Amino acid sequence: MFWLIASTIAAAFMAVTMIFVRLKAAKKPASVKKILLPPLFMSTGALMFVFPPFQVSLLQVIEAMSVGVVFSFFLIKSSKFEIRGNAIYLIPSKSFIFILFGLLVVRIVLKLYLGKTISLGETSGMFFLLAFGMILSWRIAMLYKFKKLENQLNTKNAL
Repeated sequence: MFWLIASTIAAAFMAVTMIFVRLKAAKKPASVKKILLPPLFMSTGALMFVFPPFQVSLLQVIEAMSVGVVFSFFLIKSSKFEIRGNAIYLIPSKSFIFILFGLLVVRIVLKLYLGKTISLGETSGMFFLLAFGMILSWRIAMLYKFKKLENQLNTKNAL
């Protein structure tokens, strides 16, 4: 029970941190580096799978990543860019906060439900994969949107 409460508090802290990071990022121009670094940094967490308690089956990997991709649609829809001057900025979405906390609540409910039948290590591994699948697909979509605007900006500047 302690680990469930501790991990829930940690997830809530990360969600609040994400909100502040996102609001701060909207004040500076976006870049490919700023879009791609978060999933790259997060990927180091996959080292948990070296340890047997965290290892999951291929079916569990597919399930967790699939749910993450589905969850990412909400983040993708709330992520928009705009050209200001000669730079591209991420537009802060008013719905982002609600989406992030909504996804957090769904993840907690799923964790409580799955925690009854799956070990703590496997649950941790699956929720890491869910979050990674969500962030990776969200960031790939952001990169696509960014590159589209970057091409528009380059075409405009070339004229």
